[in-house]
Amino acid sequence: MKLTQKQRDKLWGEDGPYSEAWLVIESRILDESVSRIFVMVEVHINPFTYELIKQSRELFVNDPMVQHLLDYSDFRGQSHGYVSCAFNSQYTDEDVMKEAKEHLEYAKSTIIKMHKFVLDLLHTKQTKRKN
Repeated sequence: MKLTQKQRDKLWGEDGPYSEAWLVIESRILDESVSRIFVMVEVHINPFTYELIKQSRELFVNDPMVQHLLDYSDFRGQSHGYVSCAFNSQYTDEDVMKEAKEHLEYAKSTIIKMHKFVLDLLHTKQTKRKN
């Protein structure tokens, strides 16, 4: 499959899909002090991957994280892609950070699975086109 420049731009990566999983620590400041701290895992999926996975949603029916990303992501423009919160909790102790890191790993593995799907599809279509 030969991608147009617009499609390649939507991948974010030079030769393939690029996405991000963020571990965010948010300090909420009230008046003159920090009132609360939250820990979040945020996922930014490149537009090409998100849209292709959404078109192939039925292939991921048994994958709750992919389904969550498709159901609860907001498009934030070309530079941020489709953004979803994979975890959000007030930081009360190190157990919260441990849980956040587990969600981060789960988010990363889900993104990798989505990227593999895109790469396999692009490779398959390129191979068929050459033959």
